[in-house]
Amino acid sequence: MPTISMFFGIIIRMYYAPKEHNPPHIHVYYQNYSGVVDIETCEQIIGNLPIKQLRIVIAWVELHKEELLANWTLCQNGEKPFNIDPIK
Repeated sequence: MPTISMFFGIIIRMYYAPKEHNPPHIHVYYQNYSGVVDIETCEQIIGNLPIKQLRIVIAWVELHKEELLANWTLCQNGEKPFNIDPIK
């Protein structure tokens, strides 16, 4: 599962296996925490991320939704996703 972005100690990854389960989502890691965030609704659907980091991730997803959905399409075709700019 490649890393597509990193910022403030947060790692964002996306599987690129054909037929990955819906909804389109990213995997988020921060220290000993992890979560899964739905790209379309910008909500954590699995996990226990600290609220501060979750808010940062949600803001990032909102800014990069089109790129993330394009990556999701690539991943569904078994292609490696591209990197997305971190929050600066």
